[in-house]
Amino acid sequence: MSTPRYASAPPPELSGEADRRPVVVIGAGPVGLTCAIDLASRGVPVLVLDDDDTVATGSRAICWAKRTLEIWDRLGVGTRMVDKGVTWNTGRVFHGARELYRFDLLPEGGHRRPAFVNLQQYYVEEFLIDRAGDVPDLIALRWNSTVTDLVQTGDGVRLTVECPHGTYTVEAAWVIAADGARSPTRTRMGLPFPGQRFEERFLIADVTMRAGFPTERLFWFEPTFHAGQSALMHRQPDGVFRLDFQLGPEADPELERQPDRVMPRVRAVVGEDTPVTLEWCSVYSFRCARLERFVHGRVIFAGDSAHVVSPFGARGGNGGVQDADNLCWKLALVVAGRAPESLVATYDEERGRAADENIRHSSRTTAFMTPRNGAERGLRDGVLALAAEAPFARALLNAGRLSRPCSLAGLSLQTPDAAPFSGGPEPGTACPDAPVTDTEGRPAWLLDRLGGPFTLLLFADAPPDLTPLAGLDLRMVVVAPPGIAVPGAEVLRDPRGVAAARYAAAPGTAYLIRPDAHVAARFPTLDPATVARALARATGRPDSAIREAA
Repeated sequence: MSTPRYASAPPPELSGEADRRPVVVIGAGPVGLTCAIDLASRGVPVLVLDDDDTVATGSRAICWAKRTLEIWDRLGVGTRMVDKGVTWNTGRVFHGARELYRFDLLPEGGHRRPAFVNLQQYYVEEFLIDRAGDVPDLIALRWNSTVTDLVQTGDGVRLTVECPHGTYTVEAAWVIAADGARSPTRTRMGLPFPGQRFEERFLIADVTMRAGFPTERLFWFEPTFHAGQSALMHRQPDGVFRLDFQLGPEADPELERQPDRVMPRVRAVVGEDTPVTLEWCSVYSFRCARLERFVHGRVIFAGDSAHVVSPFGARGGNGGVQDADNLCWKLALVVAGRAPESLVATYDEERGRAADENIRHSSRTTAFMTPRNGAERGLRDGVLALAAEAPFARALLNAGRLSRPCSLAGLSLQTPDAAPFSGGPEPGTACPDAPVTDTEGRPAWLLDRLGGPFTLLLFADAPPDLTPLAGLDLRMVVVAPPGIAVPGAEVLRDPRGVAAARYAAAPGTAYLIRPDAHVAARFPTLDPATVARALARATGRPDSAIREAA
């Protein structure tokens, strides 16, 4: 891939124009760009500042989960990611040369997106930059623009920026710091970043080759080609393969990244006769850490600037994109004056839970892969010995618990069930997709109608009366049999019954769906006052407002 270079015109601030910006995003990686596009989709103008002028070097983050692809679908770039990426649902785990088991991360049909797509980070960033370019009136991208100072002013933030054209200041109501694991913003603000550092070192190598390896996640414990350690392989687009090798804590990073050290390891996997070219490599160790709080006044941290995990399980990039998905609808409502500023604090609550979950899974994976003492090694060796035959041992085998969306059940914005449900997504759960058709019989996907604004999803077998809901700021989506029309609502058909099954829906069942396509509340029957209270709660309105909505 040829590396694109992006130019920036002289900023208007250098000519005396100093409009206050609603939101400034620091960092044009996958998380910062997703934030910008999401906010723009909600009508919020965004300025993005990045201290470089190109995309990521090397493949870096490559595994993008189904939930992330669904978020990008809503932002108009999911199809491009999937079309370029390598789709996979299956993983295989080996001990030495013996296959222990394989797993399917998406065993059922009726989903638009696969469990995972492998796509190099440089493509992800390029596609997001192109998408941001579709709305130049709402997204301004400034390259080679380094934030050198940041001062909070009570109702906003003043940024000092250096660029090739000079130094200037920007006033912003809100700042999203998506400037990576070494976040200069976090350092500048003096924020502690507690966590655990793992001394184990790993080699990542991207190689180009023509080889018959399957499009699956291949993980080896103690492989024959890399004795005593572990290895991982993923296929990527353009004939590129990612190989990860565990090296041990004493490995010399400078030595191990030399091609004459890397290529023998690669050839031990792919064979001496396979033509192979080294594209990029890196040696790394990692830590699991997080900020205590992600919201600091008018500065909000997202992605690696807020939390970091090991790369095993694809939780870093996916977690960061899901940060953006959680944050931006809240920030857009606050900027528009449609919700109290306290709504932003729920980003801390909700994504803090996700960060803790990701760190917990990541730390357990690392402890299993790199046992630190005899007890941990004994447990791992016992599990490996039993896993081929014993299902209970496979449940204990940990080669990376792969990224899944975090449940927000029981947190403050969700309304608990007032009546028991037998199945279906509970409040706080990401909405499942389902194949549907529109009233003309054209195939469609349910998730394309959820997310964006708050949505009421209603299952009906007769025309419902939605008049009592007319005063609520809701999009109405009704799933109903053919022949039923509902004024003021989009009507979908469920010819295979998949949507009704996945939502455990009987006629009259309703779901209040948040703008990030999570369930805010669900109701066995439609009651306008109950919906109004749930909507007030989901927008962070105080208890008095919730009572008034009753």
